[in-house]
Amino acid sequence: MSNKPTLMLIDGHSLAFRAFYALNPSNFKTPAGQHTNAVHGFISMLLNLLEGEKPTHLAVAFDISGPSFRASEYPEYKGNRGETPPEFFGQTELLEDAMKSMNITTLTKKDYEADDILASLADQASAAGYRVLVVSGDRDTFQLISDDTTILYPVKGVMNLARMDDAAVVERYGIHAKQYPDLAALVGETSDNLPGIPGVGPKTAAKWLQQHGNLEGVLQNSEDIPGKVGESLREHSALALRNRRLNHLVRDLDMGVEFE
Repeated sequence: MSNKPTLMLIDGHSLAFRAFYALNPSNFKTPAGQHTNAVHGFISMLLNLLEGEKPTHLAVAFDISGPSFRASEYPEYKGNRGETPPEFFGQTELLEDAMKSMNITTLTKKDYEADDILASLADQASAAGYRVLVVSGDRDTFQLISDDTTILYPVKGVMNLARMDDAAVVERYGIHAKQYPDLAALVGETSDNLPGIPGVGPKTAAKWLQQHGNLEGVLQNSEDIPGKVGESLREHSALALRNRRLNHLVRDLDMGVEFE
């Protein structure tokens, strides 16, 4: 068992939405009509994590309403997401209030997403000698995996979490964690409205990355890739490059947090 302090970082919106869809909102409502299923599910998950992982430090990052810098480059970023269910309205604010009541630090950053906050704090804490657990339903966080940083990724609801280290990423995707953003850039990410190279799926992208190391290597050797997928890669390489810029998490934000 490691003697290092453990920082747990939670993607607030990601987990709140998963909690919302895991529990029927009609079963969780105040007398005034405010639905609370996302709050209930999130706090249940949190208490379960605290008991199981026993972190020494904890913070929850939330997105801010309004576009991030990624939407400034690509206005269609996340543009395929539907309207927020009306039953979810007000629950983020209730959750933030609950975190404050529990004396849990919550963090936001204008123009950035919660994942960027998690990435920055994970790197800063790791450099300060912490073990880091990142709880997020966004696979972009796989790029943060290291000897000190593990992702706890929900596979069903918010109570069943897969422990994603480098070995787990290799087993599931056939590539190392540091290569995952390159795979996502080639394949695309539907949830972020980022189309990938037409005709290229995860197995093809993984094979290319196994052969050439990273996206740059794949593109440098694209002339040697045969068939229709090779043609598609050469024709649509700009899509992969754009996707890679957008799925890169910012890792040097100053959140005013000091690690001792």
